[in-house]
Amino acid sequence: MASSAVLFSSFRACEFSKPQTLIPRSNSPLIVSIPLHRGRYKNGRVFASISVSSPEVRTGPDDLVASILSKVAQTDRGVLLTEDKHKEVAEVAQELQKYCVTEPVKCPLIFGEWDVVYCSNPTSPGGGYRNAFGRLFFKAKEMIQVVEAPDIVRNKVHFSALGFLDVEVSLKGKLKALDDKWIQVVFEPPELRLGALEFQYGGESEVKLEITYIDDRVRLGKGSRGSLFVFERLRKTV
Repeated sequence: MASSAVLFSSFRACEFSKPQTLIPRSNSPLIVSIPLHRGRYKNGRVFASISVSSPEVRTGPDDLVASILSKVAQTDRGVLLTEDKHKEVAEVAQELQKYCVTEPVKCPLIFGEWDVVYCSNPTSPGGGYRNAFGRLFFKAKEMIQVVEAPDIVRNKVHFSALGFLDVEVSLKGKLKALDDKWIQVVFEPPELRLGALEFQYGGESEVKLEITYIDDRVRLGKGSRGSLFVFERLRKTV
């Protein structure tokens, strides 16, 4: 188990998997023209229809990123999706994983400010505020995660309580790389800001996350309990 100080002190350029060839999706017949022998059919042509059955479709990472972002847009970070739609998101995430850099934990793209745009488990980001009962009173306005070099993680969840009261929960954590893909973050007790009041409550918490894909636009992760997260970059940090 390598420490974060070692792994985060030697970042190098991210090595992306080689993009695959794009093959048309259409299953429509392919129409081709075949010129005939001039001696028998002067300037004649025969048009033949050749059916291409179930061609193999390979889509590049840019298309997959656009697809997964469109599937999670305006879904309250996944809360409004049906089970079938969650499966579609998971399928795209699985395809994107094939294009993940070889050692995502060492990739400098990890640093920046990220918007949590999707989670397959709505209570994973935001805790009890995001379960079915909590959502009756708290409407999530933003969920932000900031990863700062070399090993600081800041989570901030901004709610509107009862439609008029601003509530903000923030956590600061220490990041440690467990291997080339898995990270662990130990968070200090959360801080709650309720209107003009601000106080700390609870105890420390810990999460483990596998980085399954990262580029300059999105980051995908899978928690130790299987929850899928999609983060969209807001800005890079220096």
